[in-house]
Amino acid sequence: MSEKILDGIYNPQDLKKLNYKQKEILSKEIRNDVIDIVSKTGGHLASNLGVVELTIALHSVFNMPKDKIVWDVGHQTYVHKILTGRKEKMQTLRQLNGIAGFPKSKESEYDSFDTGHSSTSVSVALGMARARDIKGEDNNVIAVIGDGALTGGMALEALDDAGSSKTRLIIVLNDNEMSISKNVGGISRFLTRIRTKKFYKKSNNFIRKILERIPGFGQLIIHIARRIKYSIKQLMIPNMFFEDLGFKYLGPVDGHDIERIEWILKLAKKEKEPVVVHIITKKGKGYEPAEKNPDLFHATAGFEKETGKSIKEKEKDYSEVFGKKLVELAKKDEKIVAITAAMKDGTGLNEFKKEIPKRFFDVGIAEQHAITMAAGMAKEGFKPVIPIYSSFYQRAYDQVIHDVCIQNLPVIMCVDRAGIVGNDGETHQGILDLSFFNIIPNLTIMAPKDFKELENMLEYALKLNSPVVIRYPRGTESKQVKFEDKQKIELGKSEILKEGKDVTILAIGKMVAKAYEIQEKLKEKNVSAEVINTRYLKPFDEETIKKSIIKTKKVITIEDNILKGGLATNVEELIIKDKIENVELKTFGYPDEFIRHGKIKEIEKIYGLDIENILSEILKI
Repeated sequence: MSEKILDGIYNPQDLKKLNYKQKEILSKEIRNDVIDIVSKTGGHLASNLGVVELTIALHSVFNMPKDKIVWDVGHQTYVHKILTGRKEKMQTLRQLNGIAGFPKSKESEYDSFDTGHSSTSVSVALGMARARDIKGEDNNVIAVIGDGALTGGMALEALDDAGSSKTRLIIVLNDNEMSISKNVGGISRFLTRIRTKKFYKKSNNFIRKILERIPGFGQLIIHIARRIKYSIKQLMIPNMFFEDLGFKYLGPVDGHDIERIEWILKLAKKEKEPVVVHIITKKGKGYEPAEKNPDLFHATAGFEKETGKSIKEKEKDYSEVFGKKLVELAKKDEKIVAITAAMKDGTGLNEFKKEIPKRFFDVGIAEQHAITMAAGMAKEGFKPVIPIYSSFYQRAYDQVIHDVCIQNLPVIMCVDRAGIVGNDGETHQGILDLSFFNIIPNLTIMAPKDFKELENMLEYALKLNSPVVIRYPRGTESKQVKFEDKQKIELGKSEILKEGKDVTILAIGKMVAKAYEIQEKLKEKNVSAEVINTRYLKPFDEETIKKSIIKTKKVITIEDNILKGGLATNVEELIIKDKIENVELKTFGYPDEFIRHGKIKEIEKIYGLDIENILSEILKI
């Protein structure tokens, strides 16, 4: 068996010894490795397959880590990690104590900045470039950003500043027509116009070939060529967005032709002003199932390499239950509208888009805009429902306060992927939302214990005529515990699932099922536990909970959120405020730190949120 070229690549310097033919072979080897790795570990496949040649070219032209690459979002860095000394560890991708699925500066000096959310790279890179200039250094700074990320307002703010700054900076626009779902909006249409101007590209190549045949006229001919190129660009592609902002625009070029990418990157490297390099790539390139369904292979669990079929059978999950119930309710109420920030697939809104397209709005990766637009619709009498991942709600915090809650507008904010999500790590764990929402006036906060309660809460929230947060986890409901619906949803009322006299167990959301299981095990130890599904964090059912605390004098709280500001804090404040004496309180949740990547069960065990540990701690008191 002949040795792979990849076997001889230990760091980016090794790439510089290869010719273009060898790099083409290397790109195929890397693609095969990425497919093999992700088929076992799960992860972001389509985006990484799309940037193989681009990543090889970047590391061939630039000198990392002296030069800095800032990867927007960062889920497309598997190839980068393979080329920067981590190929032997890639089998541990996204596993506990293994290689992270996103850039981590603690992991490697080649990861210049930790990323995980969209539209941040240009701001970071501009900051680094300005810092370089102040220090009098001469390294290059490159931001790699996808066309989907350009729909984020922060990216546009940064482009506006960078273009007028005259700071030497290279922005590589990785244009694959996708974010997670198909791109929407004016930026997407603008880039489509550039991509489809075949006459412009042919004219540009034609002029270049003519100039190559003319004996050297030095800088004069180059200057004329540039003027001609710019004139054609202005003629064929009106309103050149990037150049009007102050950037030198280069491209577009085929993002799977290493020689052409290197050529254009070398041109960019010579510029003394901010440059946009436009690269056209195909998401999922080289793996047919991912090319046909890039959205399905954006983030995937393990799968069969030959067919692309998931190893694990898809189960009904909270997002699907939410989406189906919303369609059912919207068909009865014409005031209900659904809004997504480029996440219709992940948040369960596919069916809504198909069934009720006139009341479905995808605003792109723009959570701030989504919330404030919803406020505008609510002001005009509609009932907007916005499912956004917990960690992405962090990006729209001011809008929730300023545009929704101050005016007490009926916007239903569904917080998907709440709690620990696992393998994506710190940037995606949803363990802060209970705390940061809890302090906002006029806001009702609910969390369902199972699918049926989610449906009931959604239906109830739409009748409240005020701002509501409904929080639910990734994945399915508990298989071990099946609840019967006993008590209807009422504003600020908790649900006593099991009466007891020895200890009170208070839980919220998916942790209610865990609390119920613990109660069953305590019963075997002759301990009588009262289990309360708090349902609401706000308004908090002080009356029911206080009564139970006074009865048992022993209280346990369980939540998949940080302890500060969530359920535990509410209970502690109640005990202090009402001067309930001689109470033993034990709280279970996450500490004041960011939680690394790993499987959900592994993380729960590390932080003492597994059933065995909670049971043991209860028995101690």
